[in-house]
Amino acid sequence: MSTCSDTQETKTALLSDSSALSLAETFKVLGDVTRVRILDAISRTELCVGDIAQLVGLSESAVSHQLRLLRDQRLVRPRRAGQMIFYALDDHHIVKLFAQGLEHVQERALAGRG
Repeated sequence: MSTCSDTQETKTALLSDSSALSLAETFKVLGDVTRVRILDAISRTELCVGDIAQLVGLSESAVSHQLRLLRDQRLVRPRRAGQMIFYALDDHHIVKLFAQGLEHVQERALAGRG
């Protein structure tokens, strides 16, 4: 079998199985409209479950369930302040990932109108 490029060099640079699995799991969790809306809300400011529920139009129980999934993938982080728990995007990588994904879909939408 012939190839048109240096496949050995490319193969060496490919993701490891564990990295590929972790990245796929991250994108899988991001593939839900409700979770995207929650991430959108907390990308703007740190919020408690009640505020998130009000903003996205869900029960606090439903929001808590979604936040657990997002925490499990380390996309959001909790911060306790007395009795309240506030949520924010986990770190600058998640902020960038969310912002770049949003930019991509907005550019795609504008290109479709042109």
